[in-house]
Amino acid sequence: MNAALPIPTLTGRLVRLDPMTLDALDDLVAAASEDRSTYGFTRVPATKAAMSAHVEELLEGWANGECVPFVQVDATTGRIVGATRFLTIRRVSPQQPPFAVEVGGTWLAASAQRSGINVEAKLLLLEYAFSTWSVGRVDIKTDARNERTRAAIERLGASYEGTLRHWQPSLAAGEEDRLRDSAMFSVTEDEWPSVQAHLIARLSGDRRDRAPR
Repeated sequence: MNAALPIPTLTGRLVRLDPMTLDALDDLVAAASEDRSTYGFTRVPATKAAMSAHVEELLEGWANGECVPFVQVDATTGRIVGATRFLTIRRVSPQQPPFAVEVGGTWLAASAQRSGINVEAKLLLLEYAFSTWSVGRVDIKTDARNERTRAAIERLGASYEGTLRHWQPSLAAGEEDRLRDSAMFSVTEDEWPSVQAHLIARLSGDRRDRAPR
C-alpha cells in the first residue's frame, strides 16, 4: 500500500507552502546561493546537482511515508525562498493519520530571514498537524550547539524537553562522520491553543520575525 501522505498547499499572508517537486530545483538553488553564513548547523545544498539529489531523496522519503516536503514561497513576490517539511512521522499503520510528527529540515534564503515567513510557516504547519491529523505532539529539534535557533524555537512557544546525546549524524559541514547532540522541543495538543494564540498575536503585532537563524 502507498504510505505517502498528501502534501497540501498551506497559504498564509506572508508565505505559501507548496508541495516540493523537481520543478523547483533552479529556484531552490537560487535561494540557497544567497548569503550562506547562517547555514552552519544545517545542510543546504549549494549546487544544482546536490540540490537535485537532495530533492529526489526527499521525494523518495515522501513516497515511503517518511516525510511531507514543502517549498516555501514568498506570498508577496511568488518567489521560492526555502524549504521545510514534516518528518519523523509516527503512526500506528499506513492507513491511519500520524499521532505525532516533527517539523524540521527548514531553511530560508538570507533575504527571507527575519521577515515573518518562518513564524507564519510554523503556524501553518502546526495548524495542519493538530487540526487535520489531530496529532498529540509536534517535535522541533536542532543541534544543541545552535544557540540562536534554540532561542528562536523557544520564541515560537515550544517547550524544551532536554538534550539527546549523540542523537543523529551532524549536519554541519565537515562533521559528516560525527554524531551530534540534539536539543529537543515540542508542542503538545493541550499546549497548542495557547501556542497558536501566541503565534497569531506575534504575527499581528510584530510583522518581522527577529529570531536569528
